[in-house]
Amino acid sequence: MSANTKGFTGRHMLVTTCAFFGIVISVNVTMAWFASSSWSGLVVENTYVASQQFNEKTAAIKAMIATGISGTISLHADVFTYHLHNRDGTPTSIDMVTANFKRPVGDREDFSVTLKKVGEGLFEADRHVPSGDWIVELISRRGGTLVMHEALRFDTAELDQ
Repeated sequence: MSANTKGFTGRHMLVTTCAFFGIVISVNVTMAWFASSSWSGLVVENTYVASQQFNEKTAAIKAMIATGISGTISLHADVFTYHLHNRDGTPTSIDMVTANFKRPVGDREDFSVTLKKVGEGLFEADRHVPSGDWIVELISRRGGTLVMHEALRFDTAELDQ
């Protein structure tokens, strides 16, 4: 009686090794494709120029904060509202507000809108903002002069949509 059992052979080892590395390589290719198709990762075009402008931008932001002007946002029934007020709570005299909506990651859904003035220091835009996390950059001007430039991060669920 002869038992013909070969056990684990070189052919088995070759198939196992090829399967292992095939899975690793396919997962890496898939992850690389998702990473390159979702977001470029680009924050600024030229990091050297951005670093040189840092002090100027910091001084401008400190000057804006010193004015005491601040803004609050709300979102209800597809109406985005921005209310600007002085330190004492009185409305700020502003002519125009531009809002740039950006997703924290990715730029496929980004959009800009000019808010219409509905009262002193009160601006609105009748525009659907898809649910989720957003960063809104608000640029306020009076007579063409920049008065306030702020960026606020919000989640649509937090603003009682």
